[in-house]
Amino acid sequence: MELPWVKRQIEEKLHFVPYAGTLNLRLTEESIEKRKELDSATGLVVDPQTGYCPGILFRAYIEGVECAVVLPKIPSYPADVLEIIAPKYLRGKFGLTDGSTLTVAVTF
Repeated sequence: MELPWVKRQIEEKLHFVPYAGTLNLRLTEESIEKRKELDSATGLVVDPQTGYCPGILFRAYIEGVECAVVLPKIPSYPADVLEIIAPKYLRGKFGLTDGSTLTVAVTF
């Protein structure tokens, strides 16, 4: 999130300045199946600079807090990980620790 071209595109497309890091969620088997639905959905494309991979953004909310799901377009990216960006430090906002559960509502 610290790369200027990534930050600029997120600000342009999502209209918020992203917190410096991502919140990585480990998905359950059921959630992995739901996450696969995003593969055929239309999201906002982050066009990479040379040497980087593209990503797709989907607007989302966690308990009313605006955020976005980031799908890095990397063939070997783990199917059971969901990356979340937000204008806030989500781990602190929700008091998360390893093993905490969250519900992410993705909007299309």
